[in-house]
Amino acid sequence: MSKLLRQVSRALQGLAAATVAAAAFGGAAQAQTAPQVLRVTAIPDESPTELARKFAPLGKYLEKELGVKVEWTPVTDYAAAVEAVVNKKIDLAWFGGFTFVQANVRSGGKIVPLVQREEDEKFRSVFVTDAHSGITRLEDLKGKTLSFGSASSTSGHLMPRSFLLAAKINPETDLKRVSFSGAHDATVAAVASGKVDAGALNISVWEKLVADKKVDTSAVKVFYTTPPFYDYNWSVHADMPAALQAKLKAAFLKLSPATPEGKEILELQRATKFVPTKPENYTGIKAAAENAGLLK
Repeated sequence: MSKLLRQVSRALQGLAAATVAAAAFGGAAQAQTAPQVLRVTAIPDESPTELARKFAPLGKYLEKELGVKVEWTPVTDYAAAVEAVVNKKIDLAWFGGFTFVQANVRSGGKIVPLVQREEDEKFRSVFVTDAHSGITRLEDLKGKTLSFGSASSTSGHLMPRSFLLAAKINPETDLKRVSFSGAHDATVAAVASGKVDAGALNISVWEKLVADKKVDTSAVKVFYTTPPFYDYNWSVHADMPAALQAKLKAAFLKLSPATPEGKEILELQRATKFVPTKPENYTGIKAAAENAGLLK
């Protein structure tokens, strides 16, 4: 009888252990369950209507590729985009190089950059001015007024500031006034209206404004183009299930201008194609931010 009891006891212990293990596994699996709705945002480097227009076809494409609903969630400013991803309120975000670095630092290295446009491997900024201002080089900005985009913009503030400092121009002491427009297209508008003598913005937005004839190049001109640097990417939180991260990356990499759908999406994203990226690509951005005292 005692032998039978011992066998029963061992069986019950084994069942209890299996139940605990199953519960633990179930909890882990639940934590790694793919979301039913993929929440997406982007840093507001252009007007809200333009961002929504650019994303609409991409959102439909991702819904089809992932099999989940994709929800566009605009944010008010760059800092809000960073906090939303760090706190997992957003699943996928279009970051600039600097906002990626900020989010990665804030999260303790938990932000994963999945893909970037091929253009983002050698991105540039432009400085623009009134065509009749007499400003032809960075040194001519001394004593003038200048508008950056957002304070957290890579191509609209951090890198232009970095190249100004490299040219031995301190924006705070050598310029008459520095302002922040909040977005690249708003910077061009500030220059065109005479609110500032010059402005710095990303080259992609400038070229799009020129192509769409939304800026008069006989009135506003580029007088300096920066050397290349890494910039934008699509990022997720590291807690997103690995399988979903892989599906997202594959969906972006599959986009091709050879298909009508891919052509439309890539043109709206101002991309020839998407390529894989990694955190190491943004060490130069982080160094520039630390050097400029902009990374807290």
